[in-house]
Amino acid sequence: MAAYQQTYAPVWGSLGWSALCAALPLLTLFVLLGGLRWKAWKASLVALAAALTVAVVGYRMPPPQAALAGSQGAVFALFPIIWIVLNAIWIYRLTELTGWDGVLRRAFGSLSNDQRIQAVIIAFCFGALLEALAGFGTPVAVSAAMLVTVGLRPAKAAAVALVANTAPVAFGAIAVPITTLGQITGLDAATLGAVVGRQTPVLATVVPLVLVFMVDGRRGLRQTWPVALVAGLAFAGAQFVSANFVGYQIADIVAALAGALAVIAMLRVWQPREELSGAPPVPVMAGGAGESRELDAVMDRRSGRGSAALAFAPYLIVVALFAATTLGPVAAWLKAHAGWSIAWPGLHVLNAAGKPVSTALKVDLANAGTILLIVGVLTALIYRVGPARALRAYGATLVRFRWTIVTVMAVLALAYVMNLSGQTVTLGVVLAAAGGMFALLSPVVGWLGVAVTGSDTSSNSLFGLLQLTAARQTGLSGYLLAAANSSGGVLGKMVSPQNLAIAATVVGMDGREGVLFRRVLGWSLVLLCGMCALVYLQSTPVLGWMVGR
Repeated sequence: MAAYQQTYAPVWGSLGWSALCAALPLLTLFVLLGGLRWKAWKASLVALAAALTVAVVGYRMPPPQAALAGSQGAVFALFPIIWIVLNAIWIYRLTELTGWDGVLRRAFGSLSNDQRIQAVIIAFCFGALLEALAGFGTPVAVSAAMLVTVGLRPAKAAAVALVANTAPVAFGAIAVPITTLGQITGLDAATLGAVVGRQTPVLATVVPLVLVFMVDGRRGLRQTWPVALVAGLAFAGAQFVSANFVGYQIADIVAALAGALAVIAMLRVWQPREELSGAPPVPVMAGGAGESRELDAVMDRRSGRGSAALAFAPYLIVVALFAATTLGPVAAWLKAHAGWSIAWPGLHVLNAAGKPVSTALKVDLANAGTILLIVGVLTALIYRVGPARALRAYGATLVRFRWTIVTVMAVLALAYVMNLSGQTVTLGVVLAAAGGMFALLSPVVGWLGVAVTGSDTSSNSLFGLLQLTAARQTGLSGYLLAAANSSGGVLGKMVSPQNLAIAATVVGMDGREGVLFRRVLGWSLVLLCGMCALVYLQSTPVLGWMVGR
């Protein structure tokens, strides 16, 4: 099949008109999802159709090549993204079926019964630890489910989990986004990590304050700001020190632990004047008839009686297995023997300069989803869930998750069509034309990439080289703009359709992703404006000392 060569101004030879056409799929997605309140899977399929139309008609991409690009994105959505999230939800379902979610609720309540503080501990600190070790939607899936168990309403729990999953994203999955950015740009990854570590800590200081405001409004902020601020400052300080002086790969692990310890220490000497507690929630993934929820032991655990160590067992196993498989000799062995790249048959794309664009699909059998599957099996053994019952639970999870699967596949297919046809590069080039003011817009490029793909790694792969090129054309720091792509990108994750679909499914809001989108869009844009201002000031003498080079 003949190769397709990208062109970035195909519509009447005009970059402006081409950018308007390239923006149509994104505008379609966001208008249908947030404005017309369509279900995410329907909006994603229509947006995918728009992307294919623009690719074929506007960018003159051969229809077979466009279809192959979309199919590669859909397969990537299934493995590893759906594979990861499906197993993460299954683990939670096992804890719910056996009543251990009630013990977990009691355990968090022993630190504080205040839902505002629990939001900081679960969504911000524990969620950051999961992001550090797994990423790809796992923190949102797990922390949203846990927030429901401590009494938050489903919509609020999902929104809090989405907003909390910001500051740690740039260093998620053992800092894969930063490592990828270094490979794409040719810049030193450690230096890039250090610069990102001078941007996202500012965000981390603010996010816990946002979370307590989301849970309880102005009263929550007024009554619990000391513990939220302590958590944010401890997290930010540890992330900065680790990224700049220890190792950027473990920045989130160190920061998450520091934030949690700071909250625990603070609660020993200070408590809010009033406590916001909620009634035990209705389980969001309850099983059907025939499951043994009537047993006295299960009911006892649901009321909070049981071993806290056993309640935390699945999550402790998650941390242990991810640490073992992502650090040290085991990680090196798995990297050498459990992964490979597969060239997508028939897909041949050249960039505007005539150089081949990589279309290889990376397969990693030891990815986070496989590890979570092992954790699920071990959880079933620990909680004495029989094979038949465990399989029924998995099947029920798959059925419950079916429209989310469609959504994620459609969105990733859309992203691959836009990327390989050249639509996303067109949008980036238009923004880069801003010259010296591009520093103000640089985080927006990263935000756009993550909003579409749901991945900071994918956004860095897509726009990293563009950021470096723009830096050289404008005389700005390449390290600053490349880092800004990653730092700005983390704020797009909360509005990406696949993460919205994941959060909605976990809390039982299937088909109501638009509700979550409207809840978090404002926070995403406000925090993005703050990041834009920070990066712009870092490009000037005012805060230029923060970049260094």
